[in-house]
Amino acid sequence: MIRLFDIFFSSIGLIFFSPILILFLVVGWLDTGSPIFLQKRVGIKLRSFMLVKFRTMKMGTKSIGTHLVDKKNVTYFGFFLRKFKLDELPQLWNVFKGDMSIVGPRPCLPNQKKLISERKKRGIFNVTPGITGLAQVKGITMSTPSMLASTDLKMVNKMNIFSYYYYIFMTIALIFKGKM
Repeated sequence: MIRLFDIFFSSIGLIFFSPILILFLVVGWLDTGSPIFLQKRVGIKLRSFMLVKFRTMKMGTKSIGTHLVDKKNVTYFGFFLRKFKLDELPQLWNVFKGDMSIVGPRPCLPNQKKLISERKKRGIFNVTPGITGLAQVKGITMSTPSMLASTDLKMVNKMNIFSYYYYIFMTIALIFKGKM
């Protein structure tokens, strides 16, 4: 059932936001020369996939967790995209393809060994990763792997159609309030 919602909402989102996506591609091209950022992430059953985002950092920035990257590597346009979470709009394509869901644990990088270990212990890789979820709503980042994995498990265990919508609406509300 959730997969059907993911397909529906990602399709509508890609169509509705297509003018903004095109505008951001052009501005991103002027900003960095390469507006799209592809990054290998760990998905369901530990299968890797290529996550699509708008580039927010200078070319050549090391592929590590955002919390570990020096903030001076973020471009001016990248700062704007991050502030409103607009850099994540292209992930609607990942949702449409089935690599991700709109709601689920954020997919981690293959080099985040501690987080992978914590998530393996809790069975988090048995579900499709998502754009948003309980950890994002609570402001928990990948810098605290054990806490993040525990929060992911809490969300996964209580996931239903109502919580799916709750996390989407809470994410949107927090973005508009400037708290995400």
